[in-house]
Amino acid sequence: MSETENKIAQQAFQTAYQRETSSLINNIRDRASSISQLEDLWYLHDLLSTKRYEIDGKYEYNASTVVFDFAKFIEEGWLSLEDLKGLNSGILSKVSALLRMK
Repeated sequence: MSETENKIAQQAFQTAYQRETSSLINNIRDRASSISQLEDLWYLHDLLSTKRYEIDGKYEYNASTVVFDFAKFIEEGWLSLEDLKGLNSGILSKVSALLRMK
C-alpha cells in the first residue's frame, strides 16, 4: 500500500472504531438506566469486560490483514465500501469478494 492508501486505511479503522464504540456507549447508557437488580449490574459488568476484550483486539491496525478486517467491519455494519474510497481497486475487489463469500 502507498502512504496515501495507508492513511486512508488507518482513517477507515478509526471510523469503524468510533462507530462501534459510540454504539456501545449508547447501548450501555440504555442498559444502565434500567438496572433494577444486582444481577443487572453484574450482567453489565460482564458485557463491558467482553466488549473491551473484543474491541481492543479487533482494532489493532495491521497492514497485512486490512482486507479481512475491512470485510469484517463492513459485515458488522461499522463501515461501508464507500468509507474505503481511495484504496486501490485490488484491495476493494478483495474486500467485496470476501463479503460475497459470507
